Amino acid sequence: MAGPPAVAAEALVQELLREEAPSRIAALAEELFQAAESISEGDGKVAEGESPAPSPSEETGRACASRPTALAQVEESAVSLWNWTVTKHTAAVINDEQRAKLRFVACRLICLCEGSDPPEGTIRRQILMSMKTGKGWIDIGKAGLADGFLENAMSSIEKLYAKLRKGSDGEADVQVQTDVEKSLFKVLSYQAESAVAQGDFQRAVMCVQRCKDMLMKLPKETCYLSILCYNFGVETYEWKKYEQSSFWLSQSYDIGKMDMKYSVGKEMQAKVLRLLATTYFEWDCSLYLDKALKAISLANQENLHPAGFFLKVKILLKSGASDEDINSALAEFTHLEMSLDFCLNTAKLLLEHGRESLGFDFLKSVPERFESSPDLGKITLLHIEFLLQNKRELLAKQKIEEVIVGHYTGKQLLPEALNQLHIILWDRAAKHYEEKSYSEALHWYNYSVSFYTPGQIDQNLAKLQRNMASCYLHLKQVDKAKEAIKQAERCDPSSIFTKFSVYKIAMLENDTEKAMEAVIEMGKLAEKPSQHEDNLRVDKNTGSNLLSLAAQIALENDQQIVAIKALEYLSEHLQDCQQLFASLKCLVRLILSKVMAENAEKRDGDINSILTYLNLAHKKLAESFTEEKFTGDMRTLEAHWFRKVAWNLAVQFKDSPEKMRDFFVLSFKFSQFCPSDKAVLIAQKTCLLMAAAVDLEMGRQQVTPSEQTEFFSQALQHLQTCKEIWKVLKLTGDFAKDPTDTLLLLYEFEARSKLNDPTLHNLMESVWEQPQIEIKTLEIIASLAMESPARYPVLCKKALKSALNLHRKQAVIDAVKFSKCLHSLINISLPTGLTDLDTCVLQEVWHYFEDALSVVSSTDAYPEMEILWLMTRAWNTGIFQYTVGKYKEAEQWCGLGMHFLNHLGSLKKSYEGHMVALYSEVLDKLDRAKGFIPSEE
Repeated sequence: MAGPPAVAAEALVQELLREEAPSRIAALAEELFQAAESISEGDGKVAEGESPAPSPSEETGRACASRPTALAQVEESAVSLWNWTVTKHTAAVINDEQRAKLRFVACRLICLCEGSDPPEGTIRRQILMSMKTGKGWIDIGKAGLADGFLENAMSSIEKLYAKLRKGSDGEADVQVQTDVEKSLFKVLSYQAESAVAQGDFQRAVMCVQRCKDMLMKLPKETCYLSILCYNFGVETYEWKKYEQSSFWLSQSYDIGKMDMKYSVGKEMQAKVLRLLATTYFEWDCSLYLDKALKAISLANQENLHPAGFFLKVKILLKSGASDEDINSALAEFTHLEMSLDFCLNTAKLLLEHGRESLGFDFLKSVPERFESSPDLGKITLLHIEFLLQNKRELLAKQKIEEVIVGHYTGKQLLPEALNQLHIILWDRAAKHYEEKSYSEALHWYNYSVSFYTPGQIDQNLAKLQRNMASCYLHLKQVDKAKEAIKQAERCDPSSIFTKFSVYKIAMLENDTEKAMEAVIEMGKLAEKPSQHEDNLRVDKNTGSNLLSLAAQIALENDQQIVAIKALEYLSEHLQDCQQLFASLKCLVRLILSKVMAENAEKRDGDINSILTYLNLAHKKLAESFTEEKFTGDMRTLEAHWFRKVAWNLAVQFKDSPEKMRDFFVLSFKFSQFCPSDKAVLIAQKTCLLMAAAVDLEMGRQQVTPSEQTEFFSQALQHLQTCKEIWKVLKLTGDFAKDPTDTLLLLYEFEARSKLNDPTLHNLMESVWEQPQIEIKTLEIIASLAMESPARYPVLCKKALKSALNLHRKQAVIDAVKFSKCLHSLINISLPTGLTDLDTCVLQEVWHYFEDALSVVSSTDAYPEMEILWLMTRAWNTGIFQYTVGKYKEAEQWCGLGMHFLNHLGSLKKSYEGHMVALYSEVLDKLDRAKGFIPSEE
């Protein structure tokens, strides 16, 4: 009975037969194919007399179909699938591969139903299905899958033959035997096809030989077998297996001669022989020359054909045959009808092999055969072409002049031939131009001009005039060149080539204005070259190439302004990174040389141009990461060059802070494309610090609040980036004496304080904790904290206190610096003009004065003006207290002022009288306030 795999396949078949959707049909076909591959040959086959083994369904108590019914269902499904496949393939529902796979399935299922003694009809069906399945695999290029089915077919044929012989008492009917032999012949031919496809030459030969042996009984198959061998010959020829190809073609020819009644015909035989001759010719002409000649001679005997004539001449030429032999071969075909192109190709073949006499004689005979043909001009063109190739220019010129005369006497060439003649003339002119024979080049260009009518508008005529103008320029005939360009402009005014020619003449005449106009026009046209030029003749980089040449010519003629304009347009259109950077470098150098010669008023525009070029270079460097040809090393070299240029420009333009900042920023940006070694990191850090410093300086100027905010914000951005770089840089060495940390702190403090940044206090918390902070740094912080628009008195006082503490800790106090710091601290702690001061404030400030007095008492270096200021502030504070009735406090502060008075030098006398008198009054008021009564002695 049918096993589980077969039952599953049979169910899928039923589903496929009902399906209509193409996508689902394809999926089911593949699923069926996979299922059928898993069916072994023994699946479902049961020997006679055996009972089917119990199936799992029987064990669960369900009924199981009898063996004949199960096999009949499988067989019926297989036949239905086969017929469905044929129908659907015809209707283009399934493709060749799907058909092959479904035939495979049907054939597998039929084999399951064979039994030990199948009837004749079943065997015949198996033969047909196995053959067709095998052939299907061969046709889709999977010959290896065909072999098994073809072997099954062969086995079934043997079974059929044995059954037929048994049924007729050992002697099969003649017709029956013929049918069997036809099937055998077919299978053998398919096996031969499979063997050739798999490269098994010997197996293919054996199969074909068996087929040949059967032709006596099956003469009608002669044509089929001959063509089969011819196809084998074609395949192996295409694979360049010339030995095998020659064998198969010889077999094809021999088989075709076996039975003239069923032969392939003379035309096919000649075709076989021509390919055989070609095979010998390409295999080894020197070794197989005779065989090649014999084959082509036989071919021409079978059927005279132009291809046979051409091949024979080709073989004779290759073999070095004499002119006489070749002439004889040519004579054989004088009566043969051949096309004009075929005759021209024959003449060309003769001329290319150096048989000039034969070639030209043959060429002269051609016009007689095609007198009425409108294509006679082709003969003349070929004649001219080969005269030129053989350096017979005088004869060629005569022919050309004859064509020109004919052109104006009613014997014009067809447009295609005339176009070809123009190409020949231009090529010859170009050759002379390259050899610097400009007069001769003009002669050939003039031939071409002769075919144009006066006033004619044609783009090709414009190109021709431009070429002639180039020749005139080389010959120093400027007026003629200008006239030629004038004609070119008339024909094609929107051509970049024409504008370039105008430009060259302008440069030659030193007409800078006209040259500049031409460059501007070229730049505009370079944006969309396809709109103005013939795409087949103009490369996509034409505009860039011409602008590059224009720049070069301008530089050679010392026209820097024109060169700059050409290079500017060029930099906009160049796609090649290396060329682009070369152009930008040249632009930068040219502008720099110009800037150096200019006064300050004219520099701004040129400096802006340099900034534009550098920004473009940076943009292109960023884009170049995706360009394979532009390597990392190239990018690094270019980045270093532009980085250094930007740096030098930043240093040079100190008188223009904004420009200096922009150049420093650009230098940093370029450095990002360089390897991050120590030198580059130092440069990056310096660029960002300088940029931040400039932004801060510009923010301090009289600018609007929004501009100020922008400057300080930019500075902060530069500083944040700089801090990250500085962290990395410090890992590379000892930077103990480097002021970067201090600068970063001061710049950041200024930016944040003037932006009223809420994170400022967090920043300063870390500053107060630093043990190595310098006095100068603290004093600057104090100053910045109160510099408009910043106002942070608390931070200012804290910084000054910290600075004052550091002053005290010095082994020898610097009285001058101490005095300035103390002055600032007292100033911010004791505002001038306030009388109602908090007691705590006065107490705090009192300690500052005491510190000052202590230092003043211990050194003569304390500045006298600072002592005077301390005295005045202390005295005035006392007087303020006195005026509000605080006599005790007034006495203390005035007394403090008197202590400072004692340390004044030359200025003491100026203040002493007034202060002593007033101090006595203060003391008197104090005594009265206390109710003081002097005691008697």
